[in-house]
Amino acid sequence: MLYVYYYSTNGFLYINKMKINKQILAASLAAFCVYFCTYAFRKPFTAASYTGLYLGFLDYKTVLVLAQVIGYTLSKFIGIRVISSVNKSKRAVYLIGLILVSELALLGFALTPYPYNFPFLFLNGLPLGMVWGLVFAYLEGRKTTELLAVSQALSFVVSSAIVKAVGKHVMDSWHVSQFWMPFVTGLLFAIPLLFFVWILERTPPPDVEDEMARTKRKPMTTKDRRAYFMMIAPGLVLLVIAAVLLTIYRDIRDNYAIEILTSIGYGDKAGYLAYSEIIVAALVLVVFLFIMYVKSNKRAIIWLHCLMAAGLLLISISTPLFTAGILNGYWWFTITGIGLFMGYVPFHGILFDRLIAFFGKQGNAGYLIYIVDAFGYLGSGLVLIYKSFFAGSINWLSFFITIGNIIALSVAVCMILALVYFLYRKKQLKQINKHQTEKVWQTQFS
Repeated sequence: MLYVYYYSTNGFLYINKMKINKQILAASLAAFCVYFCTYAFRKPFTAASYTGLYLGFLDYKTVLVLAQVIGYTLSKFIGIRVISSVNKSKRAVYLIGLILVSELALLGFALTPYPYNFPFLFLNGLPLGMVWGLVFAYLEGRKTTELLAVSQALSFVVSSAIVKAVGKHVMDSWHVSQFWMPFVTGLLFAIPLLFFVWILERTPPPDVEDEMARTKRKPMTTKDRRAYFMMIAPGLVLLVIAAVLLTIYRDIRDNYAIEILTSIGYGDKAGYLAYSEIIVAALVLVVFLFIMYVKSNKRAIIWLHCLMAAGLLLISISTPLFTAGILNGYWWFTITGIGLFMGYVPFHGILFDRLIAFFGKQGNAGYLIYIVDAFGYLGSGLVLIYKSFFAGSINWLSFFITIGNIIALSVAVCMILALVYFLYRKKQLKQINKHQTEKVWQTQFS
């Protein structure tokens, strides 16, 4: 049972004896809201169908999705260096500047006539890929990072559906064209975004207790990044493979959710998508918040890998039940979301924050996040290109089911193998350090 006690005299919350500063709770809300608002600059265009519009033999919506994914993927590769090395004094400037560039790209998309406006979706995606890492940099390296990171991660569970609903409302009720709608939707979220970035800037840095529990975080040089990669390369490669597969599955579900729901009979019930994602967000929050109470970084790593693998098994169980007609289509879509985000959410903060603490070597989670993210979006873009050029006759529902069957078990296996490797590698490094310490002592006292 969760007990919450509030003491107004000292401004702290005590949750199951864990002290949480009100500023940290404010940072949790701000991180959620900043990334929620970011989606208003990234995803509203997918609420439009662009019916009857083509570029060559490709439908125009696919062209737009591809253009943005290419820009977003390139942004992730750039972010491996930029996010891992950015100074904390420049985070807010970077955040606001990147969002401004993305909104100006949407203005270009609105002003430029079809079919010459699709490059502006590339320019829109190019800055947005680095927003996540800048926000997470405010949150990592704390005893409460799980609370903060899950709050941020839940934003991309619910925000996509909600900003699409806002975009659809802008078109249906305000009679804004499908080309102007993304720009107008972004404007609606601009002021809230600035406000919550201001709150993030007021977040206190990790204290001494945080650094003792989770290892001190610092900007990383090229040499630091290379050394960190070599230290855990085999396990990191397994995580990259898992992240690629999950990103493919997530992007198909996200970009073509309306088409998938239409295929299973929920196309005229726009609110069902938002309801589904709220259920997903609530359950994922409950599942991962308890990791905050696991003090041992080793146990936390074990729990995270096992929970991520279990989430993917949910997909492999629910999909056959749906195709056999045993499971309702709406609940199948919701359960696949729960399984997907149980596997996907930890890649965006929790897993790598604990991994850095587990190995005890200074660095930052942004570097590891952006390695898996970059290759994840590259894989997603390649699959989207394959579907568009070589499997165009397969509808999105069938493609989603087929991809899900392949991905679920593959990711579960990758997570278990990665866990085995990390535990072995930690033991190996401990023995090496012990041997080196003994050698130093022998040299000094011989």
